[in-house]
Amino acid sequence: MVGGALQLAGLFVGGIGVIGTFAVTGMPQWRVSAFIENNIIVFETIWEGLWMHCIRQVNIGMQCKVYDSVLALSPDLQASRGLMCAASVLSFLAFVVAVIGMKCAQSSWQAKGYIILTAGLLFILSGAVELIPVCWVANTIISDFYNPVVSVAQKRELGEALYLGWVAAFCLVAAGAVFCCFCCCGEKTRSYEYSAPTHYPAHSQHWRRKTESSCSESQYV
Repeated sequence: MVGGALQLAGLFVGGIGVIGTFAVTGMPQWRVSAFIENNIIVFETIWEGLWMHCIRQVNIGMQCKVYDSVLALSPDLQASRGLMCAASVLSFLAFVVAVIGMKCAQSSWQAKGYIILTAGLLFILSGAVELIPVCWVANTIISDFYNPVVSVAQKRELGEALYLGWVAAFCLVAAGAVFCCFCCCGEKTRSYEYSAPTHYPAHSQHWRRKTESSCSESQYV
């Protein structure tokens, strides 16, 4: 009962991480324009994402345009495209494997344990892969923000997609840890329950002591 609730909790947290990963991959709010010093044009906001950049104006609305070429992106955003796509695929695959493992109630515990363990490792791997681009882009934004060589118009702030990416990666790693712990604890419990007893019955111990005493007496005759 406790194991089933633990699996459901891990699947729920993993599902949140999968949805968050897909959302972060498509969101344009990776880099947001910073309103500092002379750049106080607050009626216009610039968003830069992995696939498009958007300009939101107060009276006109929001206009988005897909990047004309991948080479137009900075190196961190170019790498983030591939890494976030890989994280999305891995997280979705981990969710599917976890569902399959939870439905294998009629199969042996060993097969189910392997499936659950595979899902947990995939969740952890997807969370780690997602952390790389999110932290990379955040580090670039912070470095450029405090770099005096970079002009004020080119400085950016951390967007909402980065914060959501950290939350999604944490959910994926937490779900993976839950599935891995369930697999390890279940294997230990199973090995303990099916371990053979090492004690002997009372009549066997009495016969064994009698035989040992007779053998010792025959040695001194």
